[in-house]
This record gives sequence, C-alpha cells and structure tokens, in this order.
Amino acid sequence: MNYVCQQCKEPLQLDTSLVDLSPSQYDMLAASLPPAPSTRVRYMTEAEQLAHLPSPPASKAAWQHAKHPDNARASPLLSSRAQEKQPQRNSPAPNESFVLLQDSVIRNIPSPLPPNAVSRPTASPSNNVLSKGPPQPPPSSVPIQTEPEQPNPTPISHHLRSTMRLFNLLTTRADIDHPLCAECTQILLSSLQRQLDETKKERDGYIAFEKELKKEKERESQDMSRDEAEKKIENLKTEERVAIEQLRLAEREREQLDEELRVLELEERVLEEEEDDFWRAHNEHQLVSAGQAALLSSLRAAYAADYAAYEKLERTNVYNDAFCIGHDGVFGTINGLRLGRVPGIPVEWPEINAAWGQTLLLLYTIARKLDFTFDNYRLNPMGSFSRIERATGDKATYELYGSGDLHFGRLLHNRRFDFGMVAFLECLKQLMDYVKSQDAGVDFPHQVVKDKIGEASVKLQFSQEEAWTRALRHVLLALKIILKWTTNGGNG
Repeated sequence: MNYVCQQCKEPLQLDTSLVDLSPSQYDMLAASLPPAPSTRVRYMTEAEQLAHLPSPPASKAAWQHAKHPDNARASPLLSSRAQEKQPQRNSPAPNESFVLLQDSVIRNIPSPLPPNAVSRPTASPSNNVLSKGPPQPPPSSVPIQTEPEQPNPTPISHHLRSTMRLFNLLTTRADIDHPLCAECTQILLSSLQRQLDETKKERDGYIAFEKELKKEKERESQDMSRDEAEKKIENLKTEERVAIEQLRLAEREREQLDEELRVLELEERVLEEEEDDFWRAHNEHQLVSAGQAALLSSLRAAYAADYAAYEKLERTNVYNDAFCIGHDGVFGTINGLRLGRVPGIPVEWPEINAAWGQTLLLLYTIARKLDFTFDNYRLNPMGSFSRIERATGDKATYELYGSGDLHFGRLLHNRRFDFGMVAFLECLKQLMDYVKSQDAGVDFPHQVVKDKIGEASVKLQFSQEEAWTRALRHVLLALKIILKWTTNGGNG
C-alpha cells in the first residue's frame, strides 16, 4: 500500500520505526498528543466581553455611548490578525454534504477511535473519492462498517491497520491531515512558529495594557485635596501660558527662517547661474586647451623628427663621401682611382692624372674650410689637368699630370711634373704644421722632408716606380688624417 502526502500528494516512504508499533508505543504516542479540539465555539456578545474587561466603569460607559448600535455584533476578543490565525473548528451541520466511499476503502478503515475523538472524512492514500450525495448526518454519527477482525491477521494487515489508526489519531488531534512529507512538515512548522511569535507579541501587548490600567486605577485611588488640585490647575495654566509664549516665539522664528530661506533660495539660484556660466567657460577653456595640447604635441613630434634628421645630417660627413681614400693592393686610391705605377701592373696615365686632380682638389677644399692660405703657392684644381702656380719669384706654373708619349719634349714635361709634385708636397707640409699647431695630439706617421715623405721621394725621374707609388700612398694617408681632424670639429 502506497502512502501519499495529504498536502502535496507526493508518494511517501514511511520510516522503519512506524512499521511495527507495539500497543504500549501506540498508547504513549496517543498520550503525548494534545486533546481533541471542541467541536463548537461559543462566541460571547459584546456586552459580555466588555463586562470581562478590567476597565473602570466610566471607561466602559464611554465606550458603550460612543459605539454605534448598528455596528455591534458578536466577535471574539482577539485582534483581526489573531482571528485570522484561529482555526475554524465548527462541526459540519447535518444538512452539509457528505462523501461516499468505495467498499475497498471501507474495509481498510482501522478500528474505531476513542469516543472523545472527533472523526473527520479523510481521503485515503489511493484517493478513491467518487461523488457527493444528498445530505447525511455528520461523519461522527455515521456508523462505519468494517470487516470483523480475523483471528490471526497477517503481519501486513496488522501493520497497515496500526499505521492507519495512528494517522487518523494525528488527524483528529491536529488541524492538518496526516501523513505529511518532510518538506510539508517543515513548512507547517515554520507557519506554526510564525503564529506563535505573533501570539506572543499580542500577549505582551495585552500585558502592557493591563499594567497601564492597573497604574491608572492606582492613580485614581489616590485622592487629592481641593487645594492641591487648584494648585495643580494653576501650575498647568502657568505652563500653558509659557508654552503659548514659546509657541509664539517659535512662530516668529519660523517666519524669520522662512524669510532667510527665501533669501537663500534667491542666492542659490544666482549661484547656480554663476556655476553654469563657470562650467560653460570651463568647458570652452578645456576645448581650447585640448586643441593647444594637440598642436603642441604635433609640433613636438615635428621638432623631434626634424632634430633626428638634423643629427643624422650632422653626423653625415660629405667630405668622406666626396673624397673616399683607401687602398688597392700597393696602390693608394682616391674615389677608386689608383695613384702610382708598379712593374707588372700597368696603370694608365689618364687614371693617374684624374687621381692627382682629386688629390689636389681635396687639399684645396681642406685649406678653404680651415681658412688657410699657402705660402708662395696657389692651387688650381682642374681635374686631370690640375696645376700649381708659384705666387712669388718667377711665378712659374707646374703641371700636376703626366704623359706616356715617347718624344724629346716628354723629358721637359716630366721635369715640370716633378716640380709640381714637390710643390704639392710643400703645401701639404704647411698644412700639416698648421694642424699640429692647432692640436698637438694629431700624429702623422710619415714626416715630410724636402721632396721626400717617409723616406720615399715624390719625384718620378731617376727613381723607381715602387718608391714613387709608396710616397704617393703616404701623401694620401696624411690627407686622410687631416680630413678626419677637420671634419670632426678639431679646428673649433
């Protein structure tokens, strides 16, 4: 047999402790339950309720005089909330409806309850309620036909009968049908606890009211003399006059405060307008400031880019790009042009002449940058046909280029070519001495002595081509040192 919760109608699984209850256990559970509630509640009239109140007769008379007769009706001496919480335990009248149960349900009804218990129709676990019929007497007066107890009932039948008797007993002694599931039981306990708390609060209110009534009775029981009463009346009148005067003063202060409040409201409106103007100007200033900040950021970015380009250009040495001095084997080179000749490696004279033209142009450029003037000589860089002129004396002109033609005039030309190279070496020595005078830390590895630099002569006649080539390489090295000192700002 399956049991269901009488509230949520969910199937239940009974605890093992309820499977087999002994008679002593059943009697103990029945004795622990509260008595069955009365089937009828007698309501007292308003006059009876008022008579039971512990109030003075004057208060009762005033209440009866103020109460409208039409509104008088019987009501319990409880608050509206307590009346709502009171369970309705009136027994159904004989003319109320009844339910008709099936035979299977009637056979499963346990033995009759004690005579003081009021039976109520309870839905069986199988919910076999069929229909409603004509009025019948109350369930407590209807005899229930049950099967005669078997001499040796089966354990299952005995357990079901015992359990059903226990649930019917719980139902008759409480306001809720049983059995209940754990969740519905928890909800019921919460509701009962809430009702208990509200009833306690109502009880505390009644107790406080009773204490006040007792104090009032005690005050009335104390008789004051006529003189004391008149004195008390005079004191009360004096206090009244003082209170009225204080009230007038408070009224005047209130009027003054109202006037001050109006003035302050006017000032507040003025301040609000000024605040609006201030925030409007502040927003405009913020916009202008943001525009200026953006412009400043763009200018700073442009300045940073320009400054970086300036530093890059400042670090760039145009002289190194214009006059690239290096070497190619035993030859010194300027801008890729070899300067010199050695046996076995023929170098054409046009290349040598072009290299001399670049060398003379470099010397002229360095002297011009240093604002240096050569003594007794003037340089004329003209590419492959460059010359050096003597500024004093016979003012002779020396060619700084050679030729490979085989004729008698070649000897004279080679002689002027040698004079031109010696004059170039003299100008280089003057520039080297000037640089040393400006910066003693500059060191030249090869010294110039007359027509020799580093023990090698720059003259081509009557000397070997290897020595001439080595002397020209030393010339280019000295020029490179002077060019580096000049471009690094050593000249101040």
